[in-house]
Amino acid sequence: MGVDVHELLPQKEPFVMIGKLTHFDMRKTVTETIIVPNNIFVNDDYFGAFGLIENVAQTCAARIGYINKYILKKGIQIGFIGAIRNMEIFTLPKVGDLITTTVDVQEEIFGMLLARAVITCDENQILETEMKIAVKEGGNA
Repeated sequence: MGVDVHELLPQKEPFVMIGKLTHFDMRKTVTETIIVPNNIFVNDDYFGAFGLIENVAQTCAARIGYINKYILKKGIQIGFIGAIRNMEIFTLPKVGDLITTTVDVQEEIFGMLLARAVITCDENQILETEMKIAVKEGGNA
């Protein structure tokens, strides 16, 4: 997919935590990200838990941004993490690692998105969680 994630997200550098959108359909969104040394969530060469959480949230935001831009033909909306449940972090990725984030939509109703997310690195699962995202209606960035 030749989509610049910067066109899909309300976040701007240095707070962009996803690299590229590699798959989109209405149920599943996949992003890939190379962990870079100057990322604000890198500490001692490891990408921290808050960075992983933001990576999942921005993968959800890329999905919403893709729908708004390419399907609904409207602007970027601002979203908020409403809840994080059942989160397990198995290991933290290091600088130079490529992580793949897969978000599967479980439910979507009234501006709320419930998604299950998995992050892998070298085909090993490093994070699993459920996240609720609330989208601000009429809240274009």
